[in-house]
Amino acid sequence: MKQRLPRLLPWLDERQPDVVCLQETKLADEAFTELLGAELDGRGYQAAVYGEPRWNGVAILSRVGLAEVERGLAGAPGFPDPEARAIAATCGGIRVHSVYVPNGREPDSDHYRYKLAWLAALEQAVRSGPDAAIVAGDMNIAPADEDVFDPAAYVGQTHVTGPERAALQSLESAGLTDVVRDRWPGERVFSYWDYRAGMFHQDLGMRIDLVLATAAVAGRVKAAWIDRQARKGTGPSDHAPVIVDLDEAPDGDIGPVVPPPSAGRGRKGSFRLPQSR
Repeated sequence: MKQRLPRLLPWLDERQPDVVCLQETKLADEAFTELLGAELDGRGYQAAVYGEPRWNGVAILSRVGLAEVERGLAGAPGFPDPEARAIAATCGGIRVHSVYVPNGREPDSDHYRYKLAWLAALEQAVRSGPDAAIVAGDMNIAPADEDVFDPAAYVGQTHVTGPERAALQSLESAGLTDVVRDRWPGERVFSYWDYRAGMFHQDLGMRIDLVLATAAVAGRVKAAWIDRQARKGTGPSDHAPVIVDLDEAPDGDIGPVVPPPSAGRGRKGSFRLPQSR
């Protein structure tokens, strides 16, 4: 969070979001407030935070109300202790969940099984919650092959395995709609690009950052898109923000941003991920 502060504050000023879900803040709650409290207050935001000093960490920023804050997930497993990966609050009449799903590390590892169990706990929280809800954040799962630049490059990797995708589908069966894919069903659209090997500039990415909404919210969506511009420049995150506008779309219905002409799609199966070289 400290490294991204010079990017976050101008982005808040530019986009003027009413509610912001943050993941991987890597700050204890007191440190988060010390670092960002005055800046957020000056912009009209309340903050609900659930953090750790070095890892994980989630937050919700809201300027449309912040009530019934719940840190963590009831019944969720830890690794071995509970981690700061989920926070929920009611903002403007909508139950908002900001989540940072475990990575999984390697298929069939203990951390992978932890990921699946954690997702099951998230599903139960959504099923027991109100009709108007959003689950937003880094899901660490690409929902389908269309959500990665080359499925063959990810064989043997997490994020694309059958059990992970089945867990995500089970979560969505709680009445959730993937609003970006729902709005742009046939488009090439990513939210994450590895820092290495020029993958962003070649548009070799994945769509693993999702906004899932119940019918009461999804029916209000006027725009849903990924702010690829926010991934450019100096000191960016390797993720780009997902923006969803309800009731009105002040930025317009932008949709997927066309990658630069240099971003050739290449031949399927010809690319090896940087970490596998």
